[in-house]
Formats: sequence, C-alpha cells, structure tokens
Amino acid sequence: MHKEHTMWNEFKKFIMRGNVMDLAIGVIIGGAFSKIVSSLVDDVVMPPIGLLLGKVNFSNLFINLGPTKYATLADAKAAGAPTLNYGLFINNIVYFLILAVIIFLMVKALNRLNKKEEAPVEVTTRECPRCLSTISKKADRCPHCTSEIEPLN
Repeated sequence: MHKEHTMWNEFKKFIMRGNVMDLAIGVIIGGAFSKIVSSLVDDVVMPPIGLLLGKVNFSNLFINLGPTKYATLADAKAAGAPTLNYGLFINNIVYFLILAVIIFLMVKALNRLNKKEEAPVEVTTRECPRCLSTISKKADRCPHCTSEIEPLN
C-alpha cells in the first residue's frame, strides 16, 4: 500500500509540473485553432478560388474507381464506392500552407518579443594622444611612449 501511495504522489508531481500543464494547454488551444484554420480554408479561401476556376467545389472533386457513376463525393461515400479524393487533398494542402505561415509568423513575433537586448559593450581602452597606441582608459601614463595623459573615469 505504501508503494502505491508513493507512486501516486510521484504521478501527481509529474502531472502538476509546468511543462506537462503547458503541453496540455497547448494541445487544447491547438485543437481549437485547427478548427479556425480549417474553417478559414474551407469557408473563406477555397470558395473564391473555386469561383475563379469556374465554380469548382474542391471538396467535391474526386475520381470514382468503381463502375457506377456518382454525382457527388457524398453519394459515392454513402454507397461505399472506392474514390480518389483529390479535391480534399488540395484543401488539406492549402490548410497546411496557411497553418505553416501562421505558425511561422507567430514564432517570428515571439522571437522578437523574447529577444534580449544586447548589453552595451563597455569601452575599457583608448588611444594615447601622442603615439596612438592602445592603452587602458584609466592610465595616466602611456606604457609605450611614457607620455603623461589625463585618465578617463
């Protein structure tokens, strides 16, 4: 009994860690986002493309592999006919491309937000006004030409 209790506690710790919870939230939001992109492709992007190509409904484009003719893909599926659904494949390619562009833009925006400002480089040297050698900015005498110079603070 004690061993099971310990395993249960370890499991609870694992589930409550930030990474697991972040992953779960990401999957849930990703599912909802997928529906939005799917609607964008099916309901907004593809109808104008179909109209430009002569009132073509891409989701209804298919090749019937059976002997019987069907007017729509839904009729062929209802009859259990074998079909090559190239219109749905085109929709899925457009869906993927739109999703890839959106993810690219989101990652780019996040990288821009998370970009840490580079710390300014502190100047620790300067040129000797007499011999133009590189010396410490705190130096009051040049080690090369031995000239006395004003130290910079």
